[in-house]
Amino acid sequence: MDLISVVQALVVAEYLSFSAAANALGVRQSGVSKRIRLLEENLGVTLFERGPRGVRTTLAGEAFLTRARSVMLQFDSAVASARQAGRGEQGTLRIGVFTSLAGGFLRDLVLEFRNAHPLVRIDVREGDRRVHISEIRRHSLDVVIATGNAEVIGCDTAELWQERVHIALPQDHPLAERLELHWSDIRDEQFMVSEYPPGPEIHDYVVRRIADYSHNPVIERRGVQQEMLMSMVGMGFGISLVSEGWVALGIPGVVMRPLAEEADVVPFSAIWSPGNDNPVLRRFISAAHVMAGRAR
Repeated sequence: MDLISVVQALVVAEYLSFSAAANALGVRQSGVSKRIRLLEENLGVTLFERGPRGVRTTLAGEAFLTRARSVMLQFDSAVASARQAGRGEQGTLRIGVFTSLAGGFLRDLVLEFRNAHPLVRIDVREGDRRVHISEIRRHSLDVVIATGNAEVIGCDTAELWQERVHIALPQDHPLAERLELHWSDIRDEQFMVSEYPPGPEIHDYVVRRIADYSHNPVIERRGVQQEMLMSMVGMGFGISLVSEGWVALGIPGVVMRPLAEEADVVPFSAIWSPGNDNPVLRRFISAAHVMAGRAR
């Protein structure tokens, strides 16, 4: 039994004529008749009753062809799915993130890509940069969006956009009335960072920037995630640093003020493995480059 014979049997059942089916298929009638006979022999049943005015399906033929139609529809669907997956229109994209999806470039990129590729499942994971890079190399992640633009051994990278660093303050803080801040304004403040990513990186950033003022900052590590840390800022426990993407989040009791220094602009890059053959990844990187070009 072969697929061509089943397809030809379905066409014969549609036209109820071997000659009409042969014309529709663009083949010789004798070839169709031979294939149907061999199919009937393989099945051990008669599919069609032949007569001078054409053919009609037998009960066994109707039962077989009904199931065959269903199988062919599933086969066509499988072929379409495979082609969509090969073009990157279907599948899964696993993204490791190091910043907020509340607003800004990354949110717009994910939304635009999701809308353009509704059959793609997008799996977003937060985590430590080093862990994410390791997962990229093992192909358990497809792409990481992280701060910085340094080369990563064994990976491809592309800087996509930049965000200004903001200070998260309680809304009743005296500095909340300022439109922008300088490090000299906040060097004596109580800083808070999370013990979890990106807290350690923020800690090092604060130490490095305030060191320019020959000052040792007071930084308290908190065993909470970034979202809870922002709530604690609103309650007056201290201040913290965030990227521009957090501004759109609108956390109760918290205001965000940009740092004025030119050095306080953070680049964000995509990092991925050149050996990852996921077609969805290629489409995502292409979409990211297009959006980055529009933003410049």
